[in-house]
Amino acid sequence: MLAGRGVSLRADCVADSAGGLTFDVTAGGASGTAHLVLRRREGQEEVGLPLAPTADGRLRAALPSTVALPEGRWDAYARVADDEPLRLSPGATDLRALTARTPSGSRGHVAVRIPYSPTLGFARAGGPPSRQGNLTVRSWLRAPHAEAGELRPEGAGLTVRGRLYGTCFAPDAYAEVRPRHSPGPARRSDVAADEARFGFSVTYAALGPGVWDLWLRPHGESGPRVRIARLLDDVADKKPVFTYPRARVETEYGPVEAGPYYTRDNDLSVSVTACPSLQ
Repeated sequence: MLAGRGVSLRADCVADSAGGLTFDVTAGGASGTAHLVLRRREGQEEVGLPLAPTADGRLRAALPSTVALPEGRWDAYARVADDEPLRLSPGATDLRALTARTPSGSRGHVAVRIPYSPTLGFARAGGPPSRQGNLTVRSWLRAPHAEAGELRPEGAGLTVRGRLYGTCFAPDAYAEVRPRHSPGPARRSDVAADEARFGFSVTYAALGPGVWDLWLRPHGESGPRVRIARLLDDVADKKPVFTYPRARVETEYGPVEAGPYYTRDNDLSVSVTACPSLQ
């Protein structure tokens, strides 16, 4: 059996530049075939990875970038033979390779996996072992993918720069700002494209109160609608980490306060709230 039954087992995690993960589980004297099990929280899917002994007495499992992991949150367990799986807690993490990662996009998609502790909110490269919470892997699989780069709030608007993966731009490409909770029309913005890089601006005065999601239409109306997100770093939950100033502007809907933010899935949106008159 795995040493530590009845207490929390730790798994150290190392990311590689291709998007793969290696897990080292602290164990002593495991008998039987051992696996690291990832269970998708949003469904019934499981992925089992063989745990093999290492020279220092730990058990190691690899999740290469070539193994498909559908988008979602995957809770991590260790299981020996037919025993009940044991929940894993996060140990030391080395996610430095994720911060400099630039996928080729040649497969038509971008796969991202970031280990983290939901209780603690997020994991960062080289972070210390967690004293609470369990180990979860946040996975994204986008085909194609529009990676948000620099966000520049400028007065009454926002300039977005980024990079497109998995497809190319057509001459009629544009960006779309769509209301999330209403059937109202989307607002279009012209896109300046330079090979895979793109840029566009959003004018807050054109937006009514509500949440507006940002999309890229690289092939115009005839092609895919690609959600703009920031995925290619080591932060699993951007929302509490990346914050931006908000602007007060007058619109045809009255005075509003607006600004960009990242959702719990790290997608880029703009929040617009009504406010008292500026007078």
